[in-house]
Amino acid sequence: MSAVRTGGREVNAEVAALIGRATPVARRRDAETLAALMQEVSGREPVARGTIIAFGSCHYRYLSGTEGDTGLLSFAPRKAATTIYLLDGIDAHAEALEKLGPHTTGVGCLYIKDLEQIDLGVLRGILARSLAWAEAGGSEGMRLTVTS
Repeated sequence: MSAVRTGGREVNAEVAALIGRATPVARRRDAETLAALMQEVSGREPVARGTIIAFGSCHYRYLSGTEGDTGLLSFAPRKAATTIYLLDGIDAHAEALEKLGPHTTGVGCLYIKDLEQIDLGVLRGILARSLAWAEAGGSEGMRLTVTS
């Protein structure tokens, strides 16, 4: 797979294409910034997994027996908002989210419409804590095994 430059960084062609297709233009700009931030926090290269950009991977297993594979840190540049997936859930970051800036949430998703209105230092902390939780194996309710 060939590498290309996007947002001043070299990434694989699939990731660059996914970022390049993001609309509106602000979402593309945010995807470039977020890719660089997640790469810095995780120390891992971005990989396209369908419409999601992932950094590292892990296998998860819930108490119910449901299991699968996902990124340690990941996001999707969706048209309505950028979706950031947090394996440890939104509630784990309640205090930090109060200081983040304009956003909405789901159970494990953080939705951001404009990264320029977000405190990137706070976001960096949220990502670092979520990654540390995942690398430590998750919780009793969701066991994680890092695979890359």
